[in-house]
Formats: sequence, C-alpha cells, structure tokens
Amino acid sequence: MTSSTANPQAARDHARAMAGTRVEAMPIIPAKATDAPGEVVWEEVIAAGGYTARRIARGTHVRLVDLHGDACASMLLFNAECPVERLNVADTLKVQWNGYLGAGKLILSDMGRVMMSIVVDEAGTHDAFCGASSEASNARAYGDGKNYGGHPNARDRFMLAVAKYGLGRKDVHPCINWFKGVRIGADGATEPQIGPFAPGRTLTLRAEMDLILVLANCPHVLDPRPAFTVTPLRATAWAGEAAAMADPVRIATPEGERAFLNTEDYYRR
Repeated sequence: MTSSTANPQAARDHARAMAGTRVEAMPIIPAKATDAPGEVVWEEVIAAGGYTARRIARGTHVRLVDLHGDACASMLLFNAECPVERLNVADTLKVQWNGYLGAGKLILSDMGRVMMSIVVDEAGTHDAFCGASSEASNARAYGDGKNYGGHPNARDRFMLAVAKYGLGRKDVHPCINWFKGVRIGADGATEPQIGPFAPGRTLTLRAEMDLILVLANCPHVLDPRPAFTVTPLRATAWAGEAAAMADPVRIATPEGERAFLNTEDYYRR
C-alpha cells in the first residue's frame, strides 16, 4: 500500500503512519537503555556525517560507543547557564602537563573549571591537536565538503548544532576528537591513528557542570582514505553525581584539585 502527501489530509496520514518506525541512527524518546547503570536521560545513535546537541545536568554520565569501529566524535562543550564559558583544549592539556587524554583526565573550560571528567576509556585513541574538519578540508579530500552534500564537515555540523541554543559561528571553538587519535613523534611529526578499530569501543564522561554538549560525527581531518569513511556513534547518558571529595580523578593532581575547587566555587551560591 502506498501513501500520498499530495494534500494535507494525506500528508497527515502519511506522517502518522511513520509512528514507531525505527532506523539505526535516531534519538530514542523516551530515552531507554537496558545497559545503563542509572536513570537514562538520553539515548541516541548519531549517523555517519550527523550531529547532535544536548543539555545535560551536572553529574550526568555520558557513554559514547564507536559502534562499528570508524566513528569520529568531535566534541564542543559550553556552560549551559553561561555559554560564553566553553571548552578550552589548550588549557585542558597544559594544566595537566599531558598532551593525551584518557581515563582519569579532566576537560577544562576557559575559566579554569572542570567541565567533564573521563571515567572510562576503552579506546585510547583520541585527538586534542587537530580540531574539526571544514568545508575546505573536505573539498580537498573528497572533492566536496558542503554541509548538505555527500561529504559534510564537522565545523558546519557544529554550526547547525549550536544554532539550536542561540549560538553562532564565533562560538564554534577548537574541539576534541574522540576515537580517532593523533600522537606527536619524537621529531615533532603528527602521527594520526585513524583505524578502522575494533567495533564497540567505549568512552564514558562525567559532567562536572551543567553543560551543552555538541557532537559531530564526520571523518577526521587527517583521515588519509580517499573515500568518506565514518560509521555511527551511540550516546547514552544517565543521571548521577558529580565527583565526590575523595574521587580519585579529583585528587590525582594539585592542578586538577584546584580546577574542581573553581567549579565548586561557581556553584556555591
């Protein structure tokens, strides 16, 4: 049986007939996941070349899963209450005296506060150096990089996402890329770790502030493969608590503990 959208009544019937349809990449509303350890507040599969943005509360745990081994989760973060405060990749690295992110590391804002903690990392291949792909970089790699073409870029996907929160081009700041790694060689050379990797690798982050979290799932800017290669990404979030006073992540370094104190001072009102 076919349906028509030639008139409003037929269009209505067609739309209602779609109720309950499931595809691989979509938000699940209401959120539900049987493998989350707490009350699920967000469940979504982000398509290859897709994006998402979500406001999450302090203490929320966000688990990202590289479903098929070729996701590239480029991430922006904003203070949900005051979005002029946002992820600062440079401070995230230099305050921790480390260029590589993994379990036990912190994600810092440009005001010296902890935005997120990395509590589980099964991947080990991440990138805090190269930033997001652009229309120009995708055009060089694939012949086209336009937002609504066959080879969308992460930066333009970010702009669609942040617009949902009243933000614009000037707010798209340097990002972190999860699941695609970059190492710096002894000679200073940039060494990409692109994969593909084993499917099902996970990363779990904990929000230490109320946040706007933005993800774009597009090929890494240094991906050498001639084809536009990226696979879906799953995000699952559940309610929880921010880091406790004795949390190992909080007390691992003096610099990290000071950043947590800055966060707690912000919420002490």
